[in-house]
Amino acid sequence: MLFCIAFVLSSVFAGAQKLPSHFNHIDREVQNIDADSPEMLAYRLTSFCKTDLEKVRAIFRWITENIAYRVPGNSRNTSSDLFIPEEADTTFELRRVNEDIAKRVLKKRSAVCDGYARLFKILCDYAGVKSEIISGYAKGNMYRNSTKFRSNHSWNAVFLDTAWHLLDVTWASGHSTYSSNEFIKQYNDYYFLTPPELFIKDHYPEDPYWTLMPGLPVPREFNQTPFKHKSFSKYSIVSFKPSGGIIEASVGDTIRLELQVSDIYKDKGIASDPFFDSLVLQRSAAWAFVNPVAVVQGRKIRYQYAVESADMEWLHIMYNDDIIMRYRLSIRKDEAALK
Repeated sequence: MLFCIAFVLSSVFAGAQKLPSHFNHIDREVQNIDADSPEMLAYRLTSFCKTDLEKVRAIFRWITENIAYRVPGNSRNTSSDLFIPEEADTTFELRRVNEDIAKRVLKKRSAVCDGYARLFKILCDYAGVKSEIISGYAKGNMYRNSTKFRSNHSWNAVFLDTAWHLLDVTWASGHSTYSSNEFIKQYNDYYFLTPPELFIKDHYPEDPYWTLMPGLPVPREFNQTPFKHKSFSKYSIVSFKPSGGIIEASVGDTIRLELQVSDIYKDKGIASDPFFDSLVLQRSAAWAFVNPVAVVQGRKIRYQYAVESADMEWLHIMYNDDIIMRYRLSIRKDEAALK
């Protein structure tokens, strides 16, 4: 299940892009638009728009003005819009899931991050704008425990003017309070088409491509723990070694890793995430996908990786054909390693 953390309390950041002045007209226009279905809503929101950029702006602003964030503890909070069913492994099925969740969000006028992201995508689909839902780790003022460095949020990317751009309609819609745990609607333009070098400061995607940056950054959270993909939470993983997310080694070393699980047989019956296929297609010479080499006493899963190149940077740990964790490999550039 994809759990969305509460979003940042501070709403003003330096360095955000300057937006076209005619967006003010679009922002006013969408306030008078409504519909019960995603298809009709997309039509009404974009019928007066001349470009894809204007369409995206209209969709983005309508959602931020009309959908409330469902804070933890709210009695209406359900898990129905927080996950992709395991059978949704084709484009058609994913579209159906997005459509169903978008309809529920429109009906309830509330959602968590996954619902926001799916509604945005399905409206873009109907408007003829290419977009994607991105899963990953996001950190805000209410995020305090670095041991929870894992996929916990959803946002979007849109394709405009021959390039992809990043945005987060959830965080743009407002914030939640510490004291009363309630949603406060407060629009934040910072998260509309945010430059990648700024977006990465609080959004770290599962798929490295969606940083939209030439190199994969290393958040400081890696000092405490490896990054856990959303598939990690599906399994009965009790512990893992090493506990830190950065592994230092030299060329010629053999790195040993271990998982401990509570029910390996139950885990084997869980379907793997189709996300792995897309990541493999983009694999880099600096990535390694590490599979188990042994199972001890039915609970300990052991791995090993022989470091053969000083260029290797990332170890993706596999379990049941899923990527569950990502370690940063730091190769010592000493004389012995170079030899």
